[in-house]
Amino acid sequence: MIISHKYRFIFIKTRKTAGTSIEVLLSSLCDDRDVCTPIYPPELGHVARNYKGRWPLSAELSRQRTGYNVKSATDWIKGRRFRNHSGAQDVKHRVGADIWRSYTTFCVDRNPWDKTLSHFHMCLRGSNPPGSFTDYLANTALCLNYPLYSDEQGQVMVDRVLRYENLNAELFELLSELGVPCAGARLVNAKGNYRKDRRHYREIYSQQQRQHIERAFAPEIALLGYQF
Repeated sequence: MIISHKYRFIFIKTRKTAGTSIEVLLSSLCDDRDVCTPIYPPELGHVARNYKGRWPLSAELSRQRTGYNVKSATDWIKGRRFRNHSGAQDVKHRVGADIWRSYTTFCVDRNPWDKTLSHFHMCLRGSNPPGSFTDYLANTALCLNYPLYSDEQGQVMVDRVLRYENLNAELFELLSELGVPCAGARLVNAKGNYRKDRRHYREIYSQQQRQHIERAFAPEIALLGYQF
């Protein structure tokens, strides 16, 4: 994720949405005061900075959700103020409500059927790969991004959700609005080589699998109007 005090924006990094490519681009435009979280493995042109530190923890612990509380406490103990995929709720607490309210906040999301297939191919490269797409859907946590940019009531917290399918146009339009000098800049293709099967997702999903994704990603579909 990126916090630019110079240009007054906060980028919430979602999964399987060219987030690393965006980070590499944005970090090159940041200065020494800005926040850039580490990328693993490291990417040329990206320099992590200012992501460590502690913050008032009580507001986060008051959310009364065990999973969140354990994660927040672990981050605080390790002095890890911001993580690569810090969600909007955490960032708002840790950067402060005034900055969150006065900066432009944005993220990217993607057609969930396409995104799920991309996530499956990434998992095939992992230490415990699923045997098949059917196994993946049955046993692997889906790549849900909506919780990263919404609150506990399901309300979107960021100012803009850019579409992966139109990323170049929407991202550079936003950067231009923010006064970021990005003439000649371009997105690198970071972490983009996982998927070998390039068939369209409509050729791969069964009717049951299609409906499973439609139910699981209902908030994103309703927000962005995605269709199979």
